[in-house]
Amino acid sequence: MSAQQQYDEIGEAYEGFKALPLEQYVVVPSFLALVGDVRGRSVIDLACGTGFYSREFRRRGAAEVLGIDISGEMIAVARQLEESEPLGVRYEVGDVAELRPLAQRFDIALAVQLLNYAEDITTTEAMCRALHRGVQPGGELFLLNQSPDFRFDGPTPERYGFRSELTGVEVETGPQVRTTALLDPPVSFIANRPRRDVYEKCLQAAGFRELTWVPMTVSEAGERAFGAEFWAEFHANPPLEMLRCRA
Repeated sequence: MSAQQQYDEIGEAYEGFKALPLEQYVVVPSFLALVGDVRGRSVIDLACGTGFYSREFRRRGAAEVLGIDISGEMIAVARQLEESEPLGVRYEVGDVAELRPLAQRFDIALAVQLLNYAEDITTTEAMCRALHRGVQPGGELFLLNQSPDFRFDGPTPERYGFRSELTGVEVETGPQVRTTALLDPPVSFIANRPRRDVYEKCLQAAGFRELTWVPMTVSEAGERAFGAEFWAEFHANPPLEMLRCRA
């Protein structure tokens, strides 16, 4: 099943991911802190899903935000949310690997769980070139991915709301992984876990520089809500990692 088909089926349930402990207390605050001050800057959110980060950065003062996702159902939910709370975020359906020429370049590009849906190196390179074309010279790209070093035989992220399992299939970029958000009912999707060198070589080949891997941290709110011991398995085997680079 393609990424488009998977996310068309998930649809509105995707918004529920943000209430799970890993997302609420680690992923979202870590990624927002990494991107930092967006006031007066333009943002393109590629693989925007239902537009969570598109909306959040618009609320934080981004001058312009465009969200693009391959799933028509995801974009439909994003547009419904825009209608219910107008922020001025634009959305469109598009495949980043075959992205249409954009009328402008943006100051900041976001790629949250994007490159893990590339089927091979060629598609990964195409996505990276599209990301580079979307950013102003000197602009920044921020990525959020499953950690290339996550150990499937190590501590799991299940207590934080997610299950991550190998499917037994190996593709050109790395192993195929089934991730399940432990909602009611659970929601699963299949993607790949690219090797670290795949990210680095493909991004550099597209023209990005100053690549920096950034670990995620538990927020103070997460520490208060659950205590330090609760997060020990996360620290022992972080399931996610971020990456920043410059065009």
